[in-house]
Amino acid sequence: MPQDLLVSAPRRLLLGLLLGVLLLGLSVAAPSPSASADGPEGTAGADAPVRLVIATAGLTWEDLDPATTPHLQCLADRSGAGAMNTTSTSVVSTKRQGLETLHTGYRGLAEEAPRTSGIPVPATDQWEQLDVPVSTVGLDGRGAPSGTASADIAAALGAGDLVEVIAPSLPRAGDPAREQSLTALDATVGAILDELGGCEAAELPRTLLVSVAATDPEHPESVENPGAVASRTAGLQVALDTGFPGQALTSGSTKQTGVVVLTDVLPTILASHGASPEGLVPGQPFRGTEHADPLQLALDRSQAAEQVDAATVPALGSWFVLGVIGIVIVLVPPLARRPRLAVLGRALAAIAPLPLAVGLFASLVPWWRAEHPTLALTGVIWTGGALLSVLVLAGPWRHHRLGPVGVSAALVALLILGEAATGSRFQLSSPLGAQPISGGRFYGLSNHLFGMVLAASLMALLCLFTVVRTARARTVWTVVVGGLVAIVCVAPSMGADFGSMLATVPTFGLLALLVSGIRPRLWHLLALGVGGAAAVLGVSFLDWLRPAEERTHLGRFIDELLSGELLDVVIRKLAQNVAMTTGYPALAVVMLCAVVASVAILIPGRLRWRRLAALDAAHPASYPVRVALVAGAWIGYAVNDTGPVLIAAMLGIWLCHLPAVLPDPAAPAPGPASRAPTT
Repeated sequence: MPQDLLVSAPRRLLLGLLLGVLLLGLSVAAPSPSASADGPEGTAGADAPVRLVIATAGLTWEDLDPATTPHLQCLADRSGAGAMNTTSTSVVSTKRQGLETLHTGYRGLAEEAPRTSGIPVPATDQWEQLDVPVSTVGLDGRGAPSGTASADIAAALGAGDLVEVIAPSLPRAGDPAREQSLTALDATVGAILDELGGCEAAELPRTLLVSVAATDPEHPESVENPGAVASRTAGLQVALDTGFPGQALTSGSTKQTGVVVLTDVLPTILASHGASPEGLVPGQPFRGTEHADPLQLALDRSQAAEQVDAATVPALGSWFVLGVIGIVIVLVPPLARRPRLAVLGRALAAIAPLPLAVGLFASLVPWWRAEHPTLALTGVIWTGGALLSVLVLAGPWRHHRLGPVGVSAALVALLILGEAATGSRFQLSSPLGAQPISGGRFYGLSNHLFGMVLAASLMALLCLFTVVRTARARTVWTVVVGGLVAIVCVAPSMGADFGSMLATVPTFGLLALLVSGIRPRLWHLLALGVGGAAAVLGVSFLDWLRPAEERTHLGRFIDELLSGELLDVVIRKLAQNVAMTTGYPALAVVMLCAVVASVAILIPGRLRWRRLAALDAAHPASYPVRVALVAGAWIGYAVNDTGPVLIAAMLGIWLCHLPAVLPDPAAPAPGPASRAPTT
């Protein structure tokens, strides 16, 4: 190949990659049609101002029942319904925190929140900017409100006030008084509605009923064993809005049907009165989405979210046992020298990561409704894993030593990317998917998912390069794979992940240079970094041009940039990264192992890692792939707020697949006793 063509090809391909990303961002900048701010035809509820806000705590969708809570059930039947995340700045979200969130739009108590939380201090009551008076009525929880209290609520509404009713709360799950408190809460809601003409009244003012917290201690630090309490009480709460009758609630914060966030309530109230929040509050107004059974959807969202953490470890761990067996067989020389046993070990190691991708689609089967949800989820994982294993181990690529590993890695990457490309409709409350209870991310590619994609893509390329041997072909494949990863990661309608683009372009760009035969120079690396930043900023700007409720994390970054909060955001994310590394001993150990592994896989000769050195001798392209892997891992760590999770995900993928691609150990040299006698 002529040297000038060898040098110019990567540049043209990388330029095409950046232009393609920008064009994709333009194509997805149109508003999403999935949700509407209008109610069903013939109703104007969504256009009406919110007049009544009933706030409680501890009310979950499992509590609603026509027999035991008829008034709550009636209100739910004529409202938009959503399962609501109420996470805060403490282990246990409390009613005190939730009530402040209703007025400020930020999670937790401003006076007690850590400096890295991004909550403005002092707290600002944003209801004060409304052009209507605000009345607050507190009820004691000993039964239905008195006639005087109900009359006062009705009178205030009649005078045009926005009325906030602080209703009785429910004790935590397992408390003997919970059933009685639930009856009292239902009676409270019933008395208020009766004073307004009844739940079915045509002139019922637009009403929000929200459970603002999982429980109701005044100070979470006073709760004994808060971690245990959180495990029993921290679930998705009830959110109702009569402005969207018969619809499932959603918002721009979650982009998930049937799921909203407590911070969405304030923007909903303000928007209904034609006001806008002061500052960059994280929430977005409620919207309604057509759904056949929104109440069942909210219940499903709640039950799946509550059960998925406990079910994930047995479901995935039972499969990973196979991978551990395979890795042991491959890495222990006496076992790896037995041909049939070695084939079995490589096969088990090759299929070990498959459930990571299968788990993202587990919600296709309502496993949480089963009598034994953990067994049901385990069955889903094993069924999906078995089907993919047949594809990996029985295809024509099985005749190539690295074929099954390459196909397995490609499947992991493609399934994760495909789930994000279709709008993240399956991963909610699935193993390793978005967890609505945690309230971190509800759509797109989280850092651990991006880590899996990056690691699996590079492993697939390593295996591919054993059969694709020309520099041009390897360069083209690198840019094609890198372009696919970049497009899905950064597109607002897909991954919507800012940090992933900052790592993807340098990682695959570096690999393209290495496999093309060009020796990377400092200006190459700087150009790749600037190119990644320019691409993600360009797509973020296009996302920012969309209406506020349609924007993703990308567009909101431009808001932060324009508002002068960029430095605070960067400091907060760096602090979170460091705190995660130092605050969780398990992650600290993982990070230490990652540092050691990063060095070890780059100097196998000096460490006398003969099998890895033999792999490089047989397939020299494997070393550039590992260089790109190490560079991508630590760039990804540096530019993301949960970098340790990304590192752990990448380490897990390669821990399974790297042993499976190593050559068989050489037979030991014959010892003196085994040598032929001399004469």
